[in-house]
Amino acid sequence: MSVAIDVRNATKVFGTFTAVDHISFEVREGEIFGFLGPNGAGKTTTTRMLTGIIPMDAGSVTIFGHDIGKEAVRAKQRFGVVPETSTAYVDLTAWQNLMLMGELYGADRARAARRSHDLLETLGLAERSHQKVREYSKGMKQRLILAMALLHEPELLFLDEPTSGLDVQSARMILSMLRALNADGTTIFLTTHNMEEANRLCDRVGIIREGRIVAIDAPEKLKSALDRLHRIEVSFDGEIPAGDLASLEGIARAERTGDKWQITAENPDQAIRSLVAFSGRHGAAILTLQTLAPSLDDVYLTLTRGREP
Repeated sequence: MSVAIDVRNATKVFGTFTAVDHISFEVREGEIFGFLGPNGAGKTTTTRMLTGIIPMDAGSVTIFGHDIGKEAVRAKQRFGVVPETSTAYVDLTAWQNLMLMGELYGADRARAARRSHDLLETLGLAERSHQKVREYSKGMKQRLILAMALLHEPELLFLDEPTSGLDVQSARMILSMLRALNADGTTIFLTTHNMEEANRLCDRVGIIREGRIVAIDAPEKLKSALDRLHRIEVSFDGEIPAGDLASLEGIARAERTGDKWQITAENPDQAIRSLVAFSGRHGAAILTLQTLAPSLDDVYLTLTRGREP
């Protein structure tokens, strides 16, 4: 698979503070890559280096083979950026902002106009396209800067907390468009604090802590690596002695919480089979049964607190 972003030993130092410490990773062409980490971990600094806003003190970043330090213009022509806060000119209309972006990218005016019209329609801004941006809500501004980033039809899109503080409708619209863009081949680099969003959207996630990458993998693989002991929650229609469950094959521990049992097992398949057989032998019908796998939140909290999975 081709590489969209290739980061090698990227480093940034502010005075005596190393904000990003020799990190290396790749973002594959066509994937949605989530970049996670607590405040101050180096997420924003990394993104600014990747997009050429600030220079690196060491290392290199290439975008589709173009070095961001040496071929900045050619690299930037391949991507769009959606920052967390609006960069649209508030005294211009949405239409004027988009046409200005077209001029900055050297796009043909007629083509830029057609593209602007399509984007405004898709993002629900067409009816207010000639209204000044200062009168827009935060959600409308966020949709507009997404349209601005997409005007030149980039192959790669950088997004920084794209749904932060938005109403449900605006957030869903943006996420739906991101899925559609990715389905059409756009590579997406997503910085977010929203674990549920990252879990649903991302093919892989990278977690940064204190300026260093501590994990990169698919969300499900990170979750499965976090906890070798699986948890199962089960409830029966009658009283069950704890000792009876704990002695079953595949079950390491059984604890009562309310009307349910929390089962710890190294082999969840074997444990579930034992529970079903136990239910049949003792005439204790199973009312509910579910496995409780670690969440991406669990992975994130474990890694950002300094413990490897």
